[in-house]
Amino acid sequence: MMPRTIFEPEHEQFRDSVRRFFREQIEPRVPAWRAQGYVDRNAYRLAGEQGYLLLWAPEEYGGAGIDDLRYEQIVQEENLRHGDIGFYSNLHSMVVAPYIGKLGSEQQKQRWLPGAVSGEKILAVAMTEPAAGSDLAGMKARAEDRGDHWLLNGSKTYISNGINADIIVVAARTDPESRHAMGLFVVEAGMEGFTRGRKLHKLGLDAQDTAELFFDNVRVPKENVLGDATQGFKYLARFLATERLMVGVGAIAHAQVAFDLTLDFVKERRAFGKPIGALQNTRFKMAEMRAQLDAIQSYIDQGVMLANAGQLSAEAASGIKLLSSELENRVIDECLQLHGGAGYMEEYRISRMFRDARVSRIFAGSNEIMKEIIGRGLGLDDRKMS
Repeated sequence: MMPRTIFEPEHEQFRDSVRRFFREQIEPRVPAWRAQGYVDRNAYRLAGEQGYLLLWAPEEYGGAGIDDLRYEQIVQEENLRHGDIGFYSNLHSMVVAPYIGKLGSEQQKQRWLPGAVSGEKILAVAMTEPAAGSDLAGMKARAEDRGDHWLLNGSKTYISNGINADIIVVAARTDPESRHAMGLFVVEAGMEGFTRGRKLHKLGLDAQDTAELFFDNVRVPKENVLGDATQGFKYLARFLATERLMVGVGAIAHAQVAFDLTLDFVKERRAFGKPIGALQNTRFKMAEMRAQLDAIQSYIDQGVMLANAGQLSAEAASGIKLLSSELENRVIDECLQLHGGAGYMEEYRISRMFRDARVSRIFAGSNEIMKEIIGRGLGLDDRKMS
């Protein structure tokens, strides 16, 4: 693996402590979580006690005030290596919480951020609907202004952290005449009219509590609206770049783990009287994957530094998400093949990783949508060229 030059000594010291945490506190619990279909709530409290949630949050809300995505990158990488891909602490910290941290009023931040930092309150965001996935403008959930509150109706599906979440940022249309007028409404557990549906059974991500959510005349107080109730579409677009970058961070970390597991396996597994790693096909496959992983890791690391500087564009984030998730799936497929029959057995981690990886080409915007964003950034937009 090529040396990664973006990290300073203090980052590596932080990594050592994060690695110990995931090895000692998270890894032993993973088999039970995957069997039961959700991560225990206590996992978030354990991470919060160590200060590993919402590292960016200012000290007045209980955070460390670290405005450097490299630390969040380290937490995600170590979770992928020693924890479990279904422990969505990154969704909690880097996808949902920033909506509150950057759009919320001082009162809202005081209400919700401390619990998120400590892990006492688990976060989720609800955008996807049964008939509207990557096309946010096609969502049907609606909120009506009733004077002192908003009345929220609709349903959401494929919501990560949907069973455990205490605080859910819900996107809903606020003007039936406009495809882009929507608001972001904070729905809290226990609100009348808010119910959770079934925990969805998935191809992979066995420990992730993915669920359906239903909103039947939920009275959302005006103080639970984030920012302008008509600008939600713009807010979602603004925050999606970082979300897609973090998908890339996780995808390449997942692929790196698969490569390392396979490298150990091919050195030990024997065929025709010698380790299968000594066969030319194996050597060439591993060499090709090593070069590709190093290339995309460098691309992602550069994206993290651009995000730190506030210069990560939608097109760059889409490229990172596209290439990293495609490579993740190719690498893990090749690694499973090199495991032979063992790769098809559930007891081998590579088998579970194969299932877990497939969704990364779909969520946070499908890879087809990533290509659309990149293409339009090149000026190749049929709406302008026709």
